[in-house]
Amino acid sequence: MQVPVLSLAFDFAGVQLDPRQGLSRQLYQALRQRVLDGRLESGMRLPASRDLASALGISRNSVMRAYDQLLAEGFIEGRVGDGTYVAQLDKDTKHEKKLSTKLSTGLTTSLPTGLSTSRPFLAPDPDNAVIPKPGIQRLNLHHLSAVKTGAPRAFRVGLPAVDLFPFAVWGKLQAAFWRRPDLHRLGYGDPAGERSLRELIAVYLKTSRGLHCSAEQIVITSGAQQAITLCAQLLLTPGDAVAVENPGYRAAGHAFGIAGATLRGVCVDNEGMCCRELDGTNCTLAYVTPSHQYPTGVTMSLSRRLELLAWAARTGGWIVEDDYDGEYRYSGAPLAPLAALDKHGRVLYVGTFGKVAFPALRLGYLVLPRELVEPFSRRRAVDMRHSEVATQAVMAEFIAAGHFQRHIRRMRRASLSRRNALLAAWPDDIPGCGPMPTPVAGLHVAVKVDCMARERQLITLAESVGVEINPLSDYWLPDSATPMDQRAGLVLGFAAVPEPDIASALMRLRGVWPT
Repeated sequence: MQVPVLSLAFDFAGVQLDPRQGLSRQLYQALRQRVLDGRLESGMRLPASRDLASALGISRNSVMRAYDQLLAEGFIEGRVGDGTYVAQLDKDTKHEKKLSTKLSTGLTTSLPTGLSTSRPFLAPDPDNAVIPKPGIQRLNLHHLSAVKTGAPRAFRVGLPAVDLFPFAVWGKLQAAFWRRPDLHRLGYGDPAGERSLRELIAVYLKTSRGLHCSAEQIVITSGAQQAITLCAQLLLTPGDAVAVENPGYRAAGHAFGIAGATLRGVCVDNEGMCCRELDGTNCTLAYVTPSHQYPTGVTMSLSRRLELLAWAARTGGWIVEDDYDGEYRYSGAPLAPLAALDKHGRVLYVGTFGKVAFPALRLGYLVLPRELVEPFSRRRAVDMRHSEVATQAVMAEFIAAGHFQRHIRRMRRASLSRRNALLAAWPDDIPGCGPMPTPVAGLHVAVKVDCMARERQLITLAESVGVEINPLSDYWLPDSATPMDQRAGLVLGFAAVPEPDIASALMRLRGVWPT
């Protein structure tokens, strides 16, 4: 068969197509690049699809698909009865070397667009940042640390006994929901969350915490972090002062800092946040973890709770109460939260399913004073419209069928057993390391160390044998008045792995830690 002679104006030299990959996509990319870099000028006539297919040795359908894509994106135009031409581009947009010939990934068009897993990450130059400087400056100061990935290890902080979650039960409930879903639930939902789940949370809080609230006061969130962020967005204006526990949960402080607030660190002793330090400050909000202070593990005394509530009522301040692991109390019933003592509507209660189920579930909630429910719902809708429906519906069924309460009891027993395994085998003769306290609640424990040098040494040696331990010094605000050596310590999570793994980790620590 005779190969057709193409127009001399069209130079297809260098158009090399790999038959092992999509031919139409490769041809589209090659022609697109030639239009952008000027090799195919505006008004130039392109070969007929049949002629180009014959010249390149590919099917006409491949050429037509490439032409259709270029036509849809405005690179070429068809003239009835007169063929296909390169579109007339504005001359001002075609100045040399300023129109990108690369795809949005930054890779050349001759390469696949998948992101490389081996290419090193290049930090952006802050002087040339696209984000306005005030925003990027706040982000540089207030961002979350990289999370620990991979299978759970001793002594990872923040992780419950995920190995005990009833995945088979959850899977059946998930399958049942999608087998015959209610069609009215598949459109846009209530930004406050599924009504059935909010009703069950209200019942659960009443029976387990003594917190009397209605479904109308509850807003479902994507974990506790989003709940805290909503509080920062709606209760603060840039420049406001926020009281945070010091040491404390830095991720909460970052949420307030990103909102433009100034963080005021308040000392923590064996009764919790030292509320008297709030007097004379201009703080408009206080963030606390009263049931199990993060990370020291102390419980806020009743007198301190009443003192904090009195401060909020007197000054018109807000209290954000984070009850992140309140289900885990190893003697007696879980403590009544601050919100249950609040008579003036100044407490916003943050709860999460992440410490009972698993963090990746991203399911939390806020219990709000009634006048805040509507603005919080509206603000959340702007960010994400509403939560994914299936997870909410399945959690509601999980609670209603009794699986949730049974799972809490199982998790509490397992965490107590794992805590005891840590206490029983913990080496008590480590130079420069204080005694390990007996945690009465929660999923972690903090141990004091006499200086920063020893803290770094112990953690580095632990990492060398595959054991994860967090430095207590990381939980302090950078500008704290407390001397650096007095911030030193170790924070260990004891719930993430079974007892044999705890024993193995402690044995490895004994082999490398100084005695």
